[in-house]
Amino acid sequence: MRILEEIRNAKTVGISGHVNPDGDAVGSAVGLGLFIEKALPGARVDIFAEDFKESLREYMPATDRICFEPRADVSRYDVFIAVDTADDRLGDVRPFFRNAVRTINIDHHESNTGCAMTNYIYPDASSTCELVYDLIMKETLPDGKPAETLLDEPIARALYIGLITDTGVFRYANTSEHTMRVGGHLLRFLREVEPGELIDGIFYKKSYIQHQILGRALLESMLIRGGTCIVSVIDRRTMSFYHAESKDMDGIVSQLMLTSGVHVAIFLYEIAPLTYKVSLRSDGCVNVANIAAFYGGGGHDRAAGCTINAPYHDIINNISDSIDIQLDRIHGR
Repeated sequence: MRILEEIRNAKTVGISGHVNPDGDAVGSAVGLGLFIEKALPGARVDIFAEDFKESLREYMPATDRICFEPRADVSRYDVFIAVDTADDRLGDVRPFFRNAVRTINIDHHESNTGCAMTNYIYPDASSTCELVYDLIMKETLPDGKPAETLLDEPIARALYIGLITDTGVFRYANTSEHTMRVGGHLLRFLREVEPGELIDGIFYKKSYIQHQILGRALLESMLIRGGTCIVSVIDRRTMSFYHAESKDMDGIVSQLMLTSGVHVAIFLYEIAPLTYKVSLRSDGCVNVANIAAFYGGGGHDRAAGCTINAPYHDIINNISDSIDIQLDRIHGR
């Protein structure tokens, strides 16, 4: 796909990632939006996103360009681009996408089968930001110059944030040789913040509340399935006690996954009575994306999530049964 060819006559462009946006959803939307603004200076570009965690907001460039409310004075966008998601997770901006003259979907989730007129979906990519970078690098501007000449500090920082977010700072299995080359190139443009400071601020620094709720989740975790699976649950009462919000739950499931001998980590937190946000992580022995998809969620084979309305013990039992089925197939049982 040639992104500029797809939008060459557009006067209005909307871009959005998924609900509860992470670094890749926001970074790809911001990075692509800023690039389009420079490549097509006559076009209006609206970047939409729900509010996201403070550490990400602190380092994400051009947050003043983000529309945090699903409102626009555009009756119908010429082009609307969904990044890092299919349209079913666009939230309140989904009508903008469905009503657009032309739709584009850019994503790297294997659960995404394509929801737009033009789909650019590559599950082998580490992140949607990597895909946006690739699109920029293969473009040619109307004056014949390569589009990479438009790369600047804000675009590169937005894409780099998405890259490190979805690869766990290049630790996860989705990190490829190409991913490392992309990261190395983007690093050349970072001038306003040191890469180490950016990584510490987004990944490792936590508020006191986040440390407390992480400690509680670790303290009350339990090993099941012979120690190969770890589970932890935080209910609304506990969240209220610590004055914790959904954004304070970030990173807990990844910390659980670091337990020796564990193949799968399951973390649940209650977002409404008997309604739980479920995060799943795997070392590769189990495809958690398949499990999440069964409950209407999605993700990657090693990292996925969903929302389930049921008592938490039923959720754990059902998910652990699904894990057993996959493990039995692997071992021929």
